Amino acid sequence: MGSKQENKPHVLCVPTPGQGHINPMLKLAKILHSKGFDITFVNTEFNHQRLLRSQGPEALKGLPSFRFVTLPDGLPPPKNKDATQDVPSLLRSLDENCFGPFKTLVAKVSASYSPVTCIVADVLMGFTLAVAKELDIPEFLLWTSGASLFLFFDQYPNLVEKGLMPLKDSSSSMKVYLDKIVDGIPTMSGLRLKDMPPWVRYIFPTDEYMVQYFCLQIERAKTASAIFFNTFDELDSDVLETLSKTFPPCYGIGPLHLLESEIVDEPLESIKSNLWKEDLECLKWLDSKAPSSVIYVNFGSITVMSSQQLVEFGWGLAKSNYSFLWIIRPDLVIGEFAILPPELLAQTRDKGLLASWCPQEQVLSHPSIGGFLTHSGWNSTIESISSGVPMICWPFFGDQQLNCWACCTKWGVAMEIDNDVKSDEVKKLVIELMNRDNGNETRNNIGYLKNKAEEACTSPSGSSIATLDKLFHLLQASASI
Repeated sequence: MGSKQENKPHVLCVPTPGQGHINPMLKLAKILHSKGFDITFVNTEFNHQRLLRSQGPEALKGLPSFRFVTLPDGLPPPKNKDATQDVPSLLRSLDENCFGPFKTLVAKVSASYSPVTCIVADVLMGFTLAVAKELDIPEFLLWTSGASLFLFFDQYPNLVEKGLMPLKDSSSSMKVYLDKIVDGIPTMSGLRLKDMPPWVRYIFPTDEYMVQYFCLQIERAKTASAIFFNTFDELDSDVLETLSKTFPPCYGIGPLHLLESEIVDEPLESIKSNLWKEDLECLKWLDSKAPSSVIYVNFGSITVMSSQQLVEFGWGLAKSNYSFLWIIRPDLVIGEFAILPPELLAQTRDKGLLASWCPQEQVLSHPSIGGFLTHSGWNSTIESISSGVPMICWPFFGDQQLNCWACCTKWGVAMEIDNDVKSDEVKKLVIELMNRDNGNETRNNIGYLKNKAEEACTSPSGSSIATLDKLFHLLQASASI
């Protein structure tokens, strides 16, 4: 049993159990801890074991005032203990099975350490709101995806009323149809049907459930005390202002990785959240490369592709003649190991480096990186913007299509590659992005936003600094209720 800290605000942090959700929640938890908050961080039992395998058996011991606890996810043990869990199955199980276990967990944590004074949960863990209400504990929500996805699902019922959703056309004209522009969504002028989350097309059996799940969580979020987003005002003030008209106050408190980097002498610095073991040798390899000469390729923790798509990307990178660092997870290719042809490996031996995972923030901030071929997950997007690295976007699912649209159309910091990827297009876009003359406007745009991100997180009057102060006061006030 830990020592009692009755007068210290005690925050229970509950991320959605996916790599892209755990990362920002852990950063926020560290920031709160640096401001004097007592922290209990909740991982699922499955992810807790993955973290121990990737980070080492001592990695999650924490501190007396920062501890890790586990919650069952309700799923049977998978065959592959280090592969990403099926997202629809995981979300369904959490929502249907975790109310009771979570309520028990809150009581146990309060009795073992100090009373939980507030909960900070991922929006997608909406079942926690009912527990918080029953136990009379204030709850704040963190949205870890792009802000546009939140607004999209808030507007989804209006699109259904107009007959635009869901998309069920699977004919040969589908590609032309998807280029149709949908007006009427605030802040998203010029949005095409293809820029929307692919779940709305009802291609796979679980797509309808995913749409319903997101709409339910967005509706539940209206009962929270406030909602925080891993973004900054200069990027998303229009979206946040629109949402705040119908939701609790919506604040940008990012980029969280920049705010985390401002923590001085933080004893939790050694605690990491990567579910895969990082290959640190890639940083030494980057040290040997000229400034802005390497294209970084990483499709995130969930994206999968066909073996043919993998080969097309590979030959495109090879034909561009630029050096590249390519992160290839073992489960990147659908149903088989991700293996490149021997002749491709031979041709790129002196130009390319392959790794299974890496410390992405360090890679993107490395001076040798000149571009980023990405799946457009929000963490990757905000980290790339903050590092001033222009992007080539190949979105897969979730918020990635909307993030890609914003990067290419709204902010002008990226170029989009067709879903039906071909090596010649990869070559063309890599050359265009990496060539300073051709990519000058994109580089100027992302350089401007990089400066704005830094101002938001480091200037005394920065928007995210000011918003974080509001968050601190709100959480401290919750402790005295």
